[in-house]
Amino acid sequence: MDYRITDTRKIPYKIYLEENEMPTQWYNVRADMKNKPAPLLNPQTLKPMTAEELSQVFCEELVKQELDDTTPYFDIPQEILDFYKMYRPSPLVRAYCLEKELDTPAKIYYKFEGNNTSGSHKLNSAIAQAYYAKQQGLKGVTTETGAGQWGTALSMACAYLGLDCNVYMVKCSYEQKPFRREVMRTYGAKVTPSPSDTTAVGREILEKYPGTSGSLGCAISEAVEAATSKEGYRYVLGSVLTQVLLHQSIIGLETKAALDKYNITPNIIIGCAGGGSNLGGLISPFMGDFELLSIILMMLSIIVSILIAYINQTKK
Repeated sequence: MDYRITDTRKIPYKIYLEENEMPTQWYNVRADMKNKPAPLLNPQTLKPMTAEELSQVFCEELVKQELDDTTPYFDIPQEILDFYKMYRPSPLVRAYCLEKELDTPAKIYYKFEGNNTSGSHKLNSAIAQAYYAKQQGLKGVTTETGAGQWGTALSMACAYLGLDCNVYMVKCSYEQKPFRREVMRTYGAKVTPSPSDTTAVGREILEKYPGTSGSLGCAISEAVEAATSKEGYRYVLGSVLTQVLLHQSIIGLETKAALDKYNITPNIIIGCAGGGSNLGGLISPFMGDFELLSIILMMLSIIVSILIAYINQTKK
């Protein structure tokens, strides 16, 4: 297949922003939402969680970010900006070859977040959460990881800032992904297969389900218990939370800035929707343009399957 692009284009294969064009603030999409999301509830009282309650688990500054639904922008601390500059701004890539293969008039772009040592967008929030833990004077943080991307990102951030990093890795992934496990350990993290005998909840699960391969829920429970039972530690999480969505907004802010350089207005944005941090970070800066924007929430595997099926069909 000949993928050579023969005509002259003004839009390059990769659109890069200069360092001085990188966003210096995170965007809090909740501030502009007419209908605010439901608050976090205390599982015992079923009442909205207070800052005091959340501070037993999370870092104080991150709790403030979690509960704030009125401040539209948060300044990114200079130390985090300096760290970001080691791999950001990330490129916005024009998928010319895919367009040609699909024989489509659509202009397709993708934001590439794999250009850092951790291999994913997770590092955008990992460094922020580790930074606020360091600023609070904590000794370290605990977390869970499934496939290992979040654990890798956090171990890298903690190594940079000199924090202890304790990772509870789902047992089946711990055994199936030794290279990811060892990368975390190379960065200095303590990686424990979950469930383990190091926590009460882990021992209880092992007793009830001997030989279990573990689960993300179990690993989370162990990480939270470890953080709340040891002085100088807090729990951090790589998705789901509002604070994570805030940090990941840099993806969408950069994307919007790159598109604006060439006067491009997207009409459809597609993102993989798992825990929501990647999708939310990408789409949040575009959320106000409802007349111009359709947001399709799909799992990445579905998108890939559709593309492969289409390509195979056109080749018959």
